[in-house]
Amino acid sequence: MVRQYLDKPLPGDIVKALNERIEANNERHGLCLALAAGNSDGIGGMAKVMLSRTVQNYFILAGRDSAELDEKLGYCGADLMLYAQTLGLNTWWVGGMYSGRGALKNLGRRDVRVNGVIAVGYGKDQGVPHRSKSPAEVSEYKGEAPLWFTDGVEALLLAPTAMNKQPYMVRGWGDKAAISAGSGRFAGIDLGIGKYHFEAGAGRENFEWELQS
Repeated sequence: MVRQYLDKPLPGDIVKALNERIEANNERHGLCLALAAGNSDGIGGMAKVMLSRTVQNYFILAGRDSAELDEKLGYCGADLMLYAQTLGLNTWWVGGMYSGRGALKNLGRRDVRVNGVIAVGYGKDQGVPHRSKSPAEVSEYKGEAPLWFTDGVEALLLAPTAMNKQPYMVRGWGDKAAISAGSGRFAGIDLGIGKYHFEAGAGRENFEWELQS
């Protein structure tokens, strides 16, 4: 998480790369994600103060309302954050301090629900690691845990979560895993973020997700 940014616009080639990534996520998951470049309409007043009003770009997390929407937004938002990092950018997931009405101005449609924005730009620094729980606090494996599981848990603990609560519990057995992310307003978002990070560490080819019982 980076909150202090340089007053530097995104170059055209970077905008193109981000929009291509967004389109790929939209097509795969049926979402309406978008990049708002050159304005801060979707960033709430308090967040703007925390960002020193220097960020003029953000990802809009939106889609048609459904039971799975928040999880999909969390999953794809995590993908966009990590992809942006590979392009030399920095991000901050603006949870409760976003302006849904402002973000909708950039979508040109009203038949979707916005649940968060992600500020993106060139950070003044690279941020600092957040305080983290231990693997034992967020995971358990039946038997001796294979490398894919321990790697997945390690990546999971690097995931951003609402209020930095890391409300995860991931359980594994054989080549299967199940994950939960507590309850509350941001549970679905956190679940999607957690799934993406766990998969990135474990390797999606190494296991199968099972519904949490």
